[in-house]
Amino acid sequence: MKRLLITLSCALGALTASAQSTPADDALYQALGGTPGLTKLMADFVPRLAADPRIGEFFKETKLSELQKQLVDQFCVVSGGSCVYEGETMKNSHAEMKIRKADFNALVEVLQQSMDQQGIPFTVQNRLLARLAPMHRDIVNTR
Repeated sequence: MKRLLITLSCALGALTASAQSTPADDALYQALGGTPGLTKLMADFVPRLAADPRIGEFFKETKLSELQKQLVDQFCVVSGGSCVYEGETMKNSHAEMKIRKADFNALVEVLQQSMDQQGIPFTVQNRLLARLAPMHRDIVNTR
């Protein structure tokens, strides 16, 4: 699988910084199908996360419907939509979870699988992953 795997290590790190400030335009948000597209993406992504043997344990005590809603809002903000993300910061919400780089990368792979399943073009996937990448610094907390 030869992909530009801008690992969530390079991908979800951006979410924290970007989740607090909306990008200048909404082209990526529109390319993702707006809120309906993000809702559909998260409806595929969240169950995959919970079922993934590498990282599913992290979501065992999580109310998946709430996670899905928060991710729609967060990805909306990151991609340039006019949504408001009111969830916890990435640093605070992951502080006690002992997340390794391999866990983070597994999450990126699952996200890519969901984006492929939803027919999101590769270039759009990479643009989203690039905006998410800076989150890595706030999520990975165990070596």
